Amino acid sequence: MVDYHAANNQHSAGGAQTYMEQENDWDRDLLLDPAWEKQQRKTFTAWCNSHLRKAGTQIENIEEDFRDGLKLMLLLEVISGERLPKPERGKMRVHKINNVNKALDFIASKGVKLVSIGAEEIVDGNAKMTLGMIWTIILRFAIQDISVEETSAKEGLLLWCQRKTAPYKNVNVQNFHISWKDGLAFNALIHRHRPELIDYDKLRKDDPVTNLNNAFEVAEKYLDIPKMLDAEDIVNTARPDEKAIMTYVSSFYHAFSGAQKVLLEWIRRTIPWLENRAPEKTMAEMQQKLEDFRDYRRVHKPPKDINGAWHALEGAEKGYEEWLLNEIRRLERLDHLAEKFRQKAAIHESWTDGKEAMLTQKDYETASLSEVKALLRKHEAFESDLAAHQDRVEQIAAIAQELNELDYYDSPSVNARCQNICQQWDVLGSLTQSRKESLERTEKQLESIDELYLEYAKRAAPFNNWIEGAMEDLQDMFIVHNIEEIQGLITAHEQFKSTLPEANKERKAIQDIQAEVQKIAQYNGIKLSGTNPYTTITPESIDSKWEQLLVPQRDQALQEELSKQQSNDHLRRKFATQANIVGPWIQTKMEEIGRISIEMNGTLEDQLTNLREYEQSIIDYKPNIDQLEGDHQLIQEALIFDNKYTAYTMEHLRVGWEQLLTTIARTINEIENQILTRDAKGISQEQLHEYRASFNHFDKKRSGQMATDDFRALLISTGNSLGDAEFARIMGIVDPNNSGAVTFQAFIDFMSRETTDTDTADQVIASFKILAGDKNFITAEELRRELPPDQAEYCIARMAPYTGPDGAPGALDYMSFSTALYGESDL
Repeated sequence: MVDYHAANNQHSAGGAQTYMEQENDWDRDLLLDPAWEKQQRKTFTAWCNSHLRKAGTQIENIEEDFRDGLKLMLLLEVISGERLPKPERGKMRVHKINNVNKALDFIASKGVKLVSIGAEEIVDGNAKMTLGMIWTIILRFAIQDISVEETSAKEGLLLWCQRKTAPYKNVNVQNFHISWKDGLAFNALIHRHRPELIDYDKLRKDDPVTNLNNAFEVAEKYLDIPKMLDAEDIVNTARPDEKAIMTYVSSFYHAFSGAQKVLLEWIRRTIPWLENRAPEKTMAEMQQKLEDFRDYRRVHKPPKDINGAWHALEGAEKGYEEWLLNEIRRLERLDHLAEKFRQKAAIHESWTDGKEAMLTQKDYETASLSEVKALLRKHEAFESDLAAHQDRVEQIAAIAQELNELDYYDSPSVNARCQNICQQWDVLGSLTQSRKESLERTEKQLESIDELYLEYAKRAAPFNNWIEGAMEDLQDMFIVHNIEEIQGLITAHEQFKSTLPEANKERKAIQDIQAEVQKIAQYNGIKLSGTNPYTTITPESIDSKWEQLLVPQRDQALQEELSKQQSNDHLRRKFATQANIVGPWIQTKMEEIGRISIEMNGTLEDQLTNLREYEQSIIDYKPNIDQLEGDHQLIQEALIFDNKYTAYTMEHLRVGWEQLLTTIARTINEIENQILTRDAKGISQEQLHEYRASFNHFDKKRSGQMATDDFRALLISTGNSLGDAEFARIMGIVDPNNSGAVTFQAFIDFMSRETTDTDTADQVIASFKILAGDKNFITAEELRRELPPDQAEYCIARMAPYTGPDGAPGALDYMSFSTALYGESDL
């Protein structure tokens, strides 16, 4: 550390007074920027502690720890080297004020004019006044005595910083605030004096936090300069506090200025080392001397600051370097031959490196036949290479002999190295022959094993395929639908079981082949690689699959399925027996209902009574349908989808049953409607029979409904001359829903209305005349020409021959025509 006491003795009170008055005129408005206050507090605290620690103490809070004046007086004693008046030990306010006043009086005695700083403010813990007092002490004892080229104090410190950092890129020190914000100036100061501590080229101007932390940590660790600021405080402040920066930088100045004395001492010690001309024997030792010299220049030689001693140092350097180079050139001539020996020896040793291990390895013991053959070919190539290196070994021996004759200083090591090379060469020759014999012997043994491997592979492959197929079959989830299918599977399974004894013999024969391979390998000490090159099928996998043949499980599954199919067959038979009765019964009833609706036996009331009795007999049959539904439910639960014992399905029977019920109900309804129509229209029973007969005739499909074309033909057969408009009108009456069909009830309604309104004898005559062409008769050919064939034949069959005087051959009587259409009662 700097001897501040000595510095004080050199102080010029007159010159300093003016500067101190100027610097003490600080922050007269008693306002302090918070960021600056934080920086000053940290910096001043660290500066004080750097001196107080010499007395074995420190402060934590700068405005609190100086209030009693004791540590303040101790600080002044440490930095000045002088004794202050004895402090008062009382704890009363007056004692504290007296102690602080003693400290302030001592500061004033050093030519420092204190402005607005009194003992009371310090005792009261006034932070601004306390910081101002410490700054005054720093100015007086750390900055005032700095002198560089006729400048002093702040200007001298700034000039020193500028001179030291001038060679560094991105550094331009113009002040004690902004110029230090990126951290490069701090790092440049350290690098200029201790370049080994800072890798300046790796620092980036755009990373100020890293730069500042690097400089602060290096200064604290290697230069004994405590960390007085935080990088973040500097970076995050637009203008760092000048007093804090000056305080910090002054510590660098004193640290490096104190090192100049050490430098002079270092120069005095270094010059004798440079004047030592004692030569070394070897080129390597002389080169090490040269490297030490260059390292001295590059690393250990500090920057040039002391001119006189420096010139003497450089003179010693020049003589020392010339002597080193001359001695090196002399040894180069002697070392040339030794270097040639070392090069050839190194090449040979590099080639032989690992060769003994290669020749003694037992890799063939675990190799396959193809690998052993490859090893043999590789060994033959090595033998050729070994022979080619014989010439180099002879050259190495010749160079070693020549070095001995020239009395080379390191001949013992050369001879030892040469002897090792020759001895190793003899060993390599012996090992090469031994390995060749082992490889050839192993090749023959592996050829025998290879033949067994091939035989194993040829027999294992088909057997493995058979056993895998058997496993697939035994584990296959079979699906059968009847007894015949499951019985077929059981028969096939019994046939498979009969082949197992023979298959087991083949399995044992295959395993015996593998056992023979193991026997040969054990007898000859061969470590098999564990794999057969011709197949991936292992004996273990064959045995494992053999044990997994699930024959008993397959037996059980097949028997369970047989029982299931027997049960299913019973359900099929039960359902079919009943279905084969119900199906024909429904069909018969449907046909009977159709006949009843067409035959018209008895009066409508008789027909209605018969139909209702018939309906009741159908309803009474319902339990048979219910029983069939129960049987069908059991079939569904058993997932039975076919039944060879019947053509009837439950769905068809349900539809048939519903149609039967619907048909009987519809037929009864039709009869009831006919009764109502008859009574309302006054239609006779005979007319109704006639209408039914005509309707049935033209109802070609016997569905109880006439198609549109059939209805039109019926109307034409009655003598109606129908245009499209008239027929459309009639269809709107009989088929209001436009269904394309005419029911018997609609036909009755229409015919009764038409008969009541227009069916007179005149109308019949008019119809007849239209067809007959005003004749009193009509021929069969005319009817066939005017009516559809079936309708024409219907009329011809019911008409009598015409017997009048003007009749023609084949003429038909009108009366019989009208009777054929309407009955005699209508005329």
